Amino acid sequence: MFFLQPLIAAFTGWFTTWIAIYMLFHPKEPKRFLGITIQGVFPKRKKQFAAQLGFIVASELLHFKEIAAHITDPDQLAALKPGIEKHIDTFLNVRLKEKMPMIAMFAGESTIAKIKEGLVEEIDLMLPEVIGQYAENLEHKIDIQKMVSEKVEQFSTDKLENLLLSIMTKEFRFVELIGAVLGFMIGLIQMGLSLL
Repeated sequence: MFFLQPLIAAFTGWFTTWIAIYMLFHPKEPKRFLGITIQGVFPKRKKQFAAQLGFIVASELLHFKEIAAHITDPDQLAALKPGIEKHIDTFLNVRLKEKMPMIAMFAGESTIAKIKEGLVEEIDLMLPEVIGQYAENLEHKIDIQKMVSEKVEQFSTDKLENLLLSIMTKEFRFVELIGAVLGFMIGLIQMGLSLL
């Protein structure tokens, strides 16, 4: 009986915190209650949330210069080389004979090998520049902020809730625990004051 007041306060602290977290997502549609319109914070502010998330992704997370630096990195380009060489081989050994049979007829194996070597060297030189320019052009053509904002706005409220809960479940549980602990402490203080 001695700890009943702190236990009730702990339950009250946990429950009110749980309700507050629940109200972040529910009700999903506006509901009238005693003349007041109630709607969950995230469903109500989904458009603003989407716009802010788009801004953060565009300004803090995705930078075209970093993407360009990554894809023009020598190791990344080296990974492309086998595929490029395969296409050059196919062109020189198959398509060239089909499209320009006269040239193919006069070009021997050593000539084709030299052409391939020259093409591969030229591609090695120009590929970083071309990819860099392409990434720079994309920066001007693609509005990442708008793209992310529109995508998040299209999420159903259920999908948005599931996404946020998958990220924040531990944090929400921690907040609920803090609510219970604070409630218990307030209950202890109230009990102590009532004994005075």
